[in-house]
Amino acid sequence: MPSRSTLFADIDSMEPDRFADHLAEDVSFRFGNADAVIGREAVRDTWAGFCSGIDGVSHSLVEEWQTPSATIVEAEVTYTRTDGTTVTLPVVTIYRGGELIDDYRIFMDVAPLFEADG
Repeated sequence: MPSRSTLFADIDSMEPDRFADHLAEDVSFRFGNADAVIGREAVRDTWAGFCSGIDGVSHSLVEEWQTPSATIVEAEVTYTRTDGTTVTLPVVTIYRGGELIDDYRIFMDVAPLFEADG
C-alpha cells in the first residue's frame, strides 16, 4: 500500500501521471455518488480534467486508520480556484489494494468549490 504522504503529495502536485502511478491497471475510482471510473488511464484522465478547472490543491491530513483490508484517511483539502480564491473542504478517502491501489473512494461535498465566492 502506498504511503499516505507520498500518495497525497503526488495528488497535490496536480501531475496526473504521479497520481496514476499509485493505481492498479484495473482500479475502480468513485467520487461521492458519481459512477465509478474504471482503469488507471481513465482515472488519470478524470483527474487531469478536474485539475484543468482549478489552480491548486493541498491536503492537510487529520487522521489515518488502517484495517486489514483498507486505509481510511480524514483530511481537509484546500482548493485554489482559477480566480485565486481558496476553499477548504473536509474529506474522507478510503483506498484498498496491495502495492498498488485497486479501489479508491472519495467522500466529500465538492459543491462549495464551484459556488461563487462570498
